[in-house]
Amino acid sequence: MPETRPLNSVRIIGGEWRRRILRFPVAADLRPTPDRVRETLFNWLGQDLSGAVCLDLFAGSGALGFEAASRGASRVVMVEQSLHALQALEGNARLLGIGERLQIIRADAQRFLAGASERFDLLFLDPPFHQGWIERLAPMLAGFLSEDAAIYVEAERFLPGCGEWQTLRHGRAGRVFYHLMQRGETHGAE
Repeated sequence: MPETRPLNSVRIIGGEWRRRILRFPVAADLRPTPDRVRETLFNWLGQDLSGAVCLDLFAGSGALGFEAASRGASRVVMVEQSLHALQALEGNARLLGIGERLQIIRADAQRFLAGASERFDLLFLDPPFHQGWIERLAPMLAGFLSEDAAIYVEAERFLPGCGEWQTLRHGRAGRVFYHLMQRGETHGAE
């Protein structure tokens, strides 16, 4: 008999697949971005992401990447190392019928970035906490992000910036600090 794993769920809150439920495995290090935080993020970004090329680097549940695709992103690349999470991402992509706009890759984030040749307009960076991922990845960002790219970061603490990108807006939900960053000067808080 095949192993069955308990499932958790998250709802897409806007765009083409609004109200659709995505299922993903229960795992201690999997923290899907809550509805309220995603709603704030996409208010900051604008509701329509038409033409944007997005990278969801630690895809996990896929909440951010699927939300971007639902809101018109022309391409979304999801990178995930966990086989169980990756299988759930693939199942959810089939369920939604996303097709060629979405690419799901099983890889370590640092190795993926080292070989990346594509330029992205929006990076979702929600790595496991307390493992130094943001500090390790910061020097690599300029190599694969477009000049006017935005970065959304979730972390265990407030971050004034990440590499050349400075926090433009930020908030906190429980123990998670979330940030919208762009190249250049800090413009304030949300």
